[in-house]
Amino acid sequence: MNPLNEITQTLSLSQLRAADATAQVAVDYQLQASQAQATEAALKSALHHKQADRKKAAAAARAKARAKKAAAEKAAARPMSLAADATSTHSTASSASSAVSGSVAAVVSFVQAQVGKSYVMGATGPDAYDCSGLVQAAYRTIGVDLPRVSEDQSTAGTQVSLSDLQPGDILYWGGAGSAYHVAIYIGGGNFIGAQNPSSGVVEHPLSYDEPTGAVRVA
Repeated sequence: MNPLNEITQTLSLSQLRAADATAQVAVDYQLQASQAQATEAALKSALHHKQADRKKAAAAARAKARAKKAAAEKAAARPMSLAADATSTHSTASSASSAVSGSVAAVVSFVQAQVGKSYVMGATGPDAYDCSGLVQAAYRTIGVDLPRVSEDQSTAGTQVSLSDLQPGDILYWGGAGSAYHVAIYIGGGNFIGAQNPSSGVVEHPLSYDEPTGAVRVA
């Protein structure tokens, strides 16, 4: 081989190798740069999440503190509220008592004494009642002999408006003459009746079960 050609080939191989090495260095540099960017992005993301978690924890702590403060304020106010309710109840009871007098007072006192007793269909006391049995027994204490069943008791007196109720009035549910339930109004917006087997003789506000009408016996 011509020495000149051999030298030329040797130089060409060296140049190719140098070029390959340069290219590899560029690839390695680019790879390192990409890895560095990825690492930086990961660190930024982790820092962002950590800051977000801290903000959430701080918000939760503030909410817990507010709830604890509100609960403490509510607990502190409860005794005052209970005292006000007791005063109001006593005032209402006193007003109702002053409005009830004579035979009507006896009727009201009787049904109040029966609260808590059992409901038994057909019972007229003294340990259990059905609705009309309780009303009949209450009026019997003042010498008034009422009919035995709800239908007849709903017409056993003068019909009165529900807006003009007085203690001792007989409340009825259903039509006058065809009532299916009766109770006695005791004043203060409440009535007492033998409701059903599960609740027995109980006191309820009129809003518990709005009656259809009322009659006044005494």
